[in-house]
Amino acid sequence: MLQTPPKNVAIIGAGLAGMCLAIELHKRSIQSTIYELRNPTRLTAGALMLSPNAIRIMEDIGLYRRVKDQGYLFESIAFKDADEKTTGVYYLGHEKLYGYQCLRLHRQVLLDELKDILQETNIPIVYGKKFSSIISETSESVTFSFEDGTTATADMLTGADGIHSTVRRYIAPGTTANFSGLLALTCALQKKDVRFPSIEGEDEYHLPVAINGKPGQFVMAPQSTDGEELLAGTQIPYPEQDRAGWARLAADKDELLRLMRKDYERWPETVKSALDSVPKESMFDWPFYTMPKLRSWVSAEGRVVILGDAAHAVPPAAGQGASQAFEDAHTLAMLLERVLEKAGLQDALRFWNDKRQKRIDEVVKLTLKINNMRLPQEQREKLAEEDISLSDEGGQLAWLYGVDIGREFSDWVEERTAN
Repeated sequence: MLQTPPKNVAIIGAGLAGMCLAIELHKRSIQSTIYELRNPTRLTAGALMLSPNAIRIMEDIGLYRRVKDQGYLFESIAFKDADEKTTGVYYLGHEKLYGYQCLRLHRQVLLDELKDILQETNIPIVYGKKFSSIISETSESVTFSFEDGTTATADMLTGADGIHSTVRRYIAPGTTANFSGLLALTCALQKKDVRFPSIEGEDEYHLPVAINGKPGQFVMAPQSTDGEELLAGTQIPYPEQDRAGWARLAADKDELLRLMRKDYERWPETVKSALDSVPKESMFDWPFYTMPKLRSWVSAEGRVVILGDAAHAVPPAAGQGASQAFEDAHTLAMLLERVLEKAGLQDALRFWNDKRQKRIDEVVKLTLKINNMRLPQEQREKLAEEDISLSDEGGQLAWLYGVDIGREFSDWVEERTAN
């Protein structure tokens, strides 16, 4: 059993979770190597929201200062009905309550800055390596293979290889992601092209905004530094496709635009003006997949661990996918640094898995409530008020945004080593 911190960790996947983990490990003098299938020149579309719980970790690894001026900072999103009346305000960030605002920026910006930090700290990424399988796992190490026939050995292997994780097959054989039946359709358009109404009592139309119309919910959120570029989008029911089918749909911009506009006449005028202004080439689709709750994120010997979307695919409605991946990486690195005789690896990982799963469970509950708000009007009207009401004007979400996520892990180690 490992009673000292691992000397080297293999990380499968150079996404947000994998790169954040490598940087967090480096801060604690633990070496790592990232193995990534995709070419480094591949660009990633779309943007994401980073709430205070993620930004606190980004600050810790020197990432926040590099990206905060490349995105749009804001605190709340307004919910409006079809008549443009504000029905509620939800705080995704709050400087006084939670220490930070919320940041929305392009995913590629975040990936590029993480790669720059890796390069500056000499953390290697080996590209073109497709993980194949675990060859052997002992109490001392793990040996694994790639599809090109090569093998490697490390003290630990972590799977940060996304919702369709190959590493997960070793820990949870037969477990696959489930399609939710929903497809998000988004685009990037210019604020000046949308006809926002003048609303009595409001100096300026509140953005970001979620407008509840008969077909469902239509969201518009600034994602450029000056707030002039907006993400705009909605979600629709859609049949599941295989990978080739999803790829064909993503490439068919005319079809994506047709799907986005199919309920055009049922939307309020503000949404119609946005739909009139969609730059077809900016269309992007996102099929929502979810993960069944896993019995464990950790192998029997504790030498293989999964995190991020590989362990828990959080639906995107609450903007917590990237944030929870950062939390996974931060807390895992904290515990690995402090593996000692009285706080061994397996005990530490069991504690980590249990605490992280309980937090993910709470995030999923919140996300489902937000998703209910996005349903078509006739479906929303069948739900109880507590299933769709959402507000955080008084800081009720401090458990999510304001918590020091590492404290309970530090306290656990100190309690174990004090006895």
